[in-house]
Amino acid sequence: MPAQIPLSSRVKKTLEVDGLRFRDLDGDGELTPFEDWRLSPAERAADLVARMSPDEKLGLMVISSRPMGISQHNKDFTSGDGVLDEQHLPIKLDPHTSAGIPFEGTTEMITGLHMRHFIMREEPTGARIATWINAMNEVAESTRWGIPVIVTANSKNEAGGFKMGGTPQDQPFTAWPGTLGLAATGSLEIIESFAAHSRAEWVSSGLRKGYMYMADVFTDPRWFRGQGTFGEDPQFVARAMSAIVRGFQGQDGLSADGVALTTKHFPGGGARENGTDPHYAEGRFNIYPTPGSLEEYHLPPFQAAIEAGTSSIMPYYAIPSDEKSATPQGRLTDFEQVGFAFNKEVMDLLRAMGHRGYINSDSGVMSKMAWGVEDLTPAERVGRAVMAGTDMFADTNDVASVREAYVAGHFTGDRLDEAAQLLLQELFTLGLFENPYADPEEADRVVQNSAAQAAATDAHRRSVVLAKNHEAVLPLTAESLAGKSVYVELMAKDLTVKQLDALRARLEQAHPDIDFTTDHRRADVAIVLVKPFVGSYFEFVGITDLSIGEHAHIDIEKLRRIRQSVDTLVIGLDAMYPWLLDSIEPLADGLLIGFETREEIVVEAALGGFSPSGRLPITFPIDAAAVAVDEQGRCASPNDVPGYAKEQHMNGHPYVYVDADGNRYQLGHGLGYGA
Repeated sequence: MPAQIPLSSRVKKTLEVDGLRFRDLDGDGELTPFEDWRLSPAERAADLVARMSPDEKLGLMVISSRPMGISQHNKDFTSGDGVLDEQHLPIKLDPHTSAGIPFEGTTEMITGLHMRHFIMREEPTGARIATWINAMNEVAESTRWGIPVIVTANSKNEAGGFKMGGTPQDQPFTAWPGTLGLAATGSLEIIESFAAHSRAEWVSSGLRKGYMYMADVFTDPRWFRGQGTFGEDPQFVARAMSAIVRGFQGQDGLSADGVALTTKHFPGGGARENGTDPHYAEGRFNIYPTPGSLEEYHLPPFQAAIEAGTSSIMPYYAIPSDEKSATPQGRLTDFEQVGFAFNKEVMDLLRAMGHRGYINSDSGVMSKMAWGVEDLTPAERVGRAVMAGTDMFADTNDVASVREAYVAGHFTGDRLDEAAQLLLQELFTLGLFENPYADPEEADRVVQNSAAQAAATDAHRRSVVLAKNHEAVLPLTAESLAGKSVYVELMAKDLTVKQLDALRARLEQAHPDIDFTTDHRRADVAIVLVKPFVGSYFEFVGITDLSIGEHAHIDIEKLRRIRQSVDTLVIGLDAMYPWLLDSIEPLADGLLIGFETREEIVVEAALGGFSPSGRLPITFPIDAAAVAVDEQGRCASPNDVPGYAKEQHMNGHPYVYVDADGNRYQLGHGLGYGA
């Protein structure tokens, strides 16, 4: 006899059959096959799909951002003691998609639209997340089949990750360095530790699905989203993706104590046209000017994620440009000029690579980012995408257009059943049909885990790259600083005096033996932390200028004044992009590079608290000419090739930055103390 598995019910009764307990989700007093946890998830999903109405299946095919009750200012529009937001908006303009459609309250979405998939944008405490998801699952449990709710979020455990919403009660999960920082450690063990600790925080809070991680290879240095990748080395990114998927989902596939991942953005978003992004029309094309680049550089990480069993995959918005690409590209022979979610050839390639989970579109393909099918109605776009292979539409509650597409015959009943089967199978595999509720107190305990904090701090330290160390000026030891004053500056977008003062206070507390000063004119040594920022997530602001200056919120003139007034200048650079370094590197005696690495950790490295061991996960361009774009829109270096390999395609022109000491800032570069 199999061992009893945990059950939790708040609305429906349980049954006892053969000495085992089951949830009576349909309320008929008998054990229906989909209620029998002894059967496989595929068998249970097939049984339930056969019982559901078309409308119940259609509701599964959308996933919508759903504000929590704590974000609703008018508590009259909430239920469950303020936990669920129930405000109904006749027309809501979504800033992500610019679509205007009705936006129902939470209960109506679950009971009326039959939706079960939601996106959380806020970052409250673990207990509040668990309480909110529990309340939604109580509503879901009361419906005809008791199909549970699943909530997803974008990655929450890296410093500097993209966030859309927020409340005053926000409490992020343990903050590791950015994914580029994880890559800079070069350690799969650290990535595995990151996944294990993060998974525990997610599961304890009731979050069982993640829109993460990016298998994209960072090939165009100006791509705004490159900061969310694991760098430019396809083989390392592939190994990282395998570790991430297995770490979050389970070593042998998705498990009942795992987090289902949606790997993105197939077939790779790195092949941007001069860094422009398909969130806006100017960036709607993926270009492959280099023969074989898709297969050689962009697909291997997705293959690794598929082989590790990723639960779903998200295609990108972009159109594969036939005009600006060398075709065929491996197995893609005919670039259909429509976005990837509508592109049957690309979706067939994904299935041919072995993906057996569902395909989850990126946000907005039904409305604003419907590249290549702009002339179709939303319902026609749905039909085109579903028949190409897309199973779910993100970030929308537009069930009406999905239903219209089905009723009009834009997609078939077989495809509806196939999508519903895949979507339900994930819920069964995660054990949500048996145990959908989380313990709020346990969530807070796990999220505030000191072991996770210690592991994250170690990862921050190991993410620091020592790029330049002129005449071995670093580390700044107690002996070398004897009788000297140290000035610390932070340059960043929207930095306040209060934030800078708080950083300086933390450093003084951590390093009581150092004589810190707040006036660089009285200092002997300066440590300047530089965090440039340019670009925009949702709008085209021109091709990104990678130089570091006023446009990037860095006061170069002040940096030069600091250089003139001190004997030693150490710069700590936050590398959101592979910046053009000619305005700062020549000024620096020592250059430390981090990737969303905590400021205190970079200073600790400069002061000899540890010897930096990180290695560059990306290559820095030598100058603006290396990334210049001509009148025909062609870049001097190929957009679809990683930085370490670009010079092979540049007819003898250089690409890699070389500093005053002769260090080449190429993938893998990194010094150590004593080197």
